[in-house]
Amino acid sequence: MSFLWSNFDQVWNLTVSHVWLAALPIVIGFIVSLPIGWLANRYRLSRGVLLTIGGILYTIPSLPLFFAMPALIGTQILAPVNVVLALSIYAVALMVRTVADALASVQGDVLQSATAIGFSAWRRFWSVELPLGGPVLLAGLRVVSVSTVSLVSVAALIGVPNLGYLFTDGLNRSYTEEVVVGIVAIMIVALVFDLVLVLLGRLLLPWTRLDSSTRRLSRSAAMKAVRGA
Repeated sequence: MSFLWSNFDQVWNLTVSHVWLAALPIVIGFIVSLPIGWLANRYRLSRGVLLTIGGILYTIPSLPLFFAMPALIGTQILAPVNVVLALSIYAVALMVRTVADALASVQGDVLQSATAIGFSAWRRFWSVELPLGGPVLLAGLRVVSVSTVSLVSVAALIGVPNLGYLFTDGLNRSYTEEVVVGIVAIMIVALVFDLVLVLLGRLLLPWTRLDSSTRRLSRSAAMKAVRGA
């Protein structure tokens, strides 16, 4: 661990940069994917088209996309905005399907009841569809989080500072400890992101804990009944 203690300030600065480069695309991807996923769920014809486009976008290799962004948006090659926008594209590509599936998981009877009591389409989306589809959205967002944190490291190859720099520099110098520190640091960032999302899910979706408790009680009662029989 001598490398970490000797270069702690550098590792910390790279970690902070890595966190921002990963967090922004996750947030942007989630916000942008909501209306697109709603369209994919609302209209059957658009679902296939939008999900296909999303699948194609996600197959674009990250490194060529990072190089292409300056030409597309007119920025400098080392501008962090290139990485943020490129990773936002990947986040949207993944989250559109998740949003569509989450909204489709809401039972039709619930939607009809909300409409019957006077909910507009806008209010029904925010008050009924989005909360009930929350668990599916959270699961998809956790996948996007892990994917984005790992993809940020690729940006080190074009000179954007992040924890991926420890890979490239360590390999160039044959310094295994530096590479290991980079790997462990990225794993920690990914775990922290996942933990934050889980805690947010518990805070914003408290009814999911009640459902889990109910299922556990039901299984326990069933087992007791079987043993009693």
